Amino acid sequence: MKRLDGRWALVTGASRGVGYQIASALGLEGCRLIVHGRTTEGLAPVRAKLLDLGCEVHALPAELADTSQVDRLIDAVLERIGAPDIVYNNAAIMTPWREAHTTPLDDYRLSFQVNVLAPIRICDRLLGPMRARRWGRIVNVTSGIEHIRELLPYSVSKAALDRYVRDVSPSLEGSGVVMSLLDPGWLRTDMGGEGAPNSVNTVLPGALVPVFLPDESSSGRLVRAQDHRDAGATD
Repeated sequence: MKRLDGRWALVTGASRGVGYQIASALGLEGCRLIVHGRTTEGLAPVRAKLLDLGCEVHALPAELADTSQVDRLIDAVLERIGAPDIVYNNAAIMTPWREAHTTPLDDYRLSFQVNVLAPIRICDRLLGPMRARRWGRIVNVTSGIEHIRELLPYSVSKAALDRYVRDVSPSLEGSGVVMSLLDPGWLRTDMGGEGAPNSVNTVLPGALVPVFLPDESSSGRLVRAQDHRDAGATD
């Protein structure tokens, strides 16, 4: 039996990059998947991959910059499977590189909507059913970015998500629900760029560490995927 047989997982931003890697790895562990992306067409490759693995999978598109679509995504998840056992809030955006202190406020607004408010809404609506079941794992994907003024909307939004996790975590003690932060590292993805030092596959197996934490684990811990990378992983 695989370690996650029978579990349902929701992975946002699963059409490529880190989300694709996480969804595929969960599928190999026996998970049933709901994968999210912006479009149905964009989700076709990860859906096909999971079907090839023998997984039950639903592909649900939504634009996370639109609050109403975030709620419709959650409604669709609850309607199809009830509350998932595992949630990866992986989807995020990085607005364009701006000269220091010239960033328009709209960059901050968009970054906070996608990178902070959408994950918070997903957490807030799914935490109740998880607590009622007395088991759940929520993994909010953060970043180690710092000291780059030209990308402040991204770094500030990730800092806000970190704070949400740390402030909510004490209320989850003893509930069976563990909420964690995952830093994938700087990876060669559409967001990380070709100059990043690590290939996207090095996010594993570290990205799954938060799912396999013991039930008595405290919430709020930060898992750095690169600390757990396979010795044979290639850059």
